[in-house]
Amino acid sequence: MEPRDLSDHSVYRAGRGIEEVARDLGLDPDDLVKLSSNENVLGPSPKAAAAIREHADAVHQYPKTSHTDLIERLADDWAVEPEQVWLANGGDGVLDCLSRALLRPGDRVLVPRPGFAYYAMSARYHHGEVATYRLPKAEDFAQTADNVLDAYDGERIVVVTSPHNPTGSTMPLSDVERLAEATDEETLVLVDEAYGEFADVESAVGLVRERDDVAVLRTFSKAYGLAGLRLGYGLVPEDWADAYARVHTPFDTGELSCRAGLAALDDDEHIDRTVEMVEQAREYLYDNLDARTWESHGNFVLAEVGDSEGRSPSGGRSETASGEAVTDAAQREGIIVRDCSSFGLPDCVRITCGTAEQMERAVDVLNEVIDA
Repeated sequence: MEPRDLSDHSVYRAGRGIEEVARDLGLDPDDLVKLSSNENVLGPSPKAAAAIREHADAVHQYPKTSHTDLIERLADDWAVEPEQVWLANGGDGVLDCLSRALLRPGDRVLVPRPGFAYYAMSARYHHGEVATYRLPKAEDFAQTADNVLDAYDGERIVVVTSPHNPTGSTMPLSDVERLAEATDEETLVLVDEAYGEFADVESAVGLVRERDDVAVLRTFSKAYGLAGLRLGYGLVPEDWADAYARVHTPFDTGELSCRAGLAALDDDEHIDRTVEMVEQAREYLYDNLDARTWESHGNFVLAEVGDSEGRSPSGGRSETASGEAVTDAAQREGIIVRDCSSFGLPDCVRITCGTAEQMERAVDVLNEVIDA
């Protein structure tokens, strides 16, 4: 007996962890700085951490009350009905719920290239097909309704990432609305706002309140620092919101995740500190990294490093001038950044924004590698 043919399915390649890199290179984990996964380097919301400790002795119970409470709180915060809030196991869980609710076998999903790999993966898991629209580097990865519509061919779901991973660009709300107006009645425009807290742009949630063909994805993984708890949510049109009860897995968001999410929503101080740190880190990278960078509205910066030799400051020249070579060399010096080959950008790396000390060390190492 064998599983079904999965040859068309990609493997999600996550950023490498500190322990993994330390083992491979024989380094002390305490000497490594991880800037590869867009996590909040300040850690979780302190209020969320306190809530986890407070409710730890309740994990023998299914999270019915906390799940309901978090949905009602998010509905109130975003001025939507509770039925429009779809909690899930991270943002990828939201994508799975939407795929289950909307896709029939053979339905197509239009996704950005470069972009988050799981958009296509979720569609294929649910027997959908995938088409792509390009965000060209030559146009600084600009996101407009036109470049999506040029590739649009009646797809069931069109995904927009704003801010976009890994480039940091955004799509103006006016373009999101124009995209929704120009696509078919049976097409959902899904706006992934996983990095929305870092962007000084208006959320598309206002369109969700007004239309029946726009949805928004948000997460607690980034600004709130709860990546390890896997908590995300979708805000969907009211007309079909009750589909959630039919497609989400039972108790797919845990008790501690929901309690932490509720507490994190009250931790404005942590969000403010995080956003301020990210803004300062982005400016530092723009001003001091010896590589081309793009303006970012996320908690990361994309840098073009492919013209470097990829050589470690301590020696060892790479034969390939690429993001992978630079990433490997930087790792040997204790700085973990994300090679963007999996995004179709082999000459680029993505650097998560960190503290001033982390940014100074990262820039020193990367500049030595790039300039070697």
